[in-house]
Amino acid sequence: MRAAAVQLQCTTDTEANLASAERLVRAAAADGAELVVLPERLDIRGASADYLAGAEPLDGRPIGWARGLAHELGIDLVAGSIAERREGRERISNTSVHVGPDGEIRAVYRKIHMFDIEVEGTVYRESEHSEAADEIVLSETASGAGLGLTICYDLRFPELYRILALRGARIVTVPANFTRITGEAHWEVLLRARAIEDQVFVIAPGQGNLPGTDQDSYGNSMIVDPWGEVLARAPMEGEHVIAAELDLARQDEIREKLPSLANRVDGAYRWPPNAAPQAKLGLRRRVTA
Repeated sequence: MRAAAVQLQCTTDTEANLASAERLVRAAAADGAELVVLPERLDIRGASADYLAGAEPLDGRPIGWARGLAHELGIDLVAGSIAERREGRERISNTSVHVGPDGEIRAVYRKIHMFDIEVEGTVYRESEHSEAADEIVLSETASGAGLGLTICYDLRFPELYRILALRGARIVTVPANFTRITGEAHWEVLLRARAIEDQVFVIAPGQGNLPGTDQDSYGNSMIVDPWGEVLARAPMEGEHVIAAELDLARQDEIREKLPSLANRVDGAYRWPPNAAPQAKLGLRRRVTA
């Protein structure tokens, strides 16, 4: 299977973002990609107020666009993530949608882990505008490969990826808008760790760097194989398409000869009954207005 990751440099201009995405998705499909994955913040990339103001329901413009394009090109398309407005909810969802070659929505994943952190004096509070979900979502490509859906900060939570692998994921998507600082420190090592631990292909398209508090992103979109080898990588700046062949037979061989998933000892893994929350571990949580 040939897969591609599309790196964008999105802004608050949804139509311009989709136009850039379409140009690169078409290029990926012309190059033979059967699965194309777009980055987080596909529709809007800005501040909290921008997401709240511009969020649309699943039947709105961004996913309607994705459905039409996937159908026309006959590809599996993961519409990175969009700001989704859901009826009756004050906050929005950070939502990834898998669309099949028939243009139908195959799976909807709403981000579980909110990016509420402080990095070198800059505070990020995704929960100010978005609500955390609690559903792990496994989809399937048109060719029958298990496809696990995750988003950006989810990458730091290995439990999610292990569950996806045990449910049948052979490929995991990580559309992202990683910050430059955390990306330089952790992006590659975390992507490779998730691929190696769970013996999956990881497709991780990012947002290209645009300097600024909310948009100083790391880019470096990557495709990693189950042995942890980086098959393709984009630079930090700019819009790019990267692609690679996903050798599923090689994945089967790795899982057979190094059967770490099969060698799990379920009875030995007991979650601590009173697992300490962040406050009990002595970590300070900064809350902003």
